[in-house]
Amino acid sequence: MTKPLALLSVSNKAGIVEFAQGLIKSGFGLLSTGGTYRLLQDNNVEVTEVSDYTGFAEMMDGRVKTLHPKIHGGILGRRGTDDAIMNEHAIERIDMVVVNLYPFAETIAQADV
Repeated sequence: MTKPLALLSVSNKAGIVEFAQGLIKSGFGLLSTGGTYRLLQDNNVEVTEVSDYTGFAEMMDGRVKTLHPKIHGGILGRRGTDDAIMNEHAIERIDMVVVNLYPFAETIAQADV
């Protein structure tokens, strides 16, 4: 059995380093995006950048980063039902998704948004 995999992509990064370290101690592998990835790397947390995993770079100022079949398939894949198609496309099962949303009200109040 392969180790469980968690996807981390957070706007508010408070506590994410410690949380990620706890996941690793619990046997998880980590995927992450953009700023979350850089913060984890800067703190010596073993993590794979989503764009390296998917082979597709982030775009549109980071707004499009996890919209890829390897991510959605990993989250939505059903054990025992979708195993063959996931193996065919090298899609790893994503067992945990850790996200928080950006401060929407503050963001839309900005003049350039």
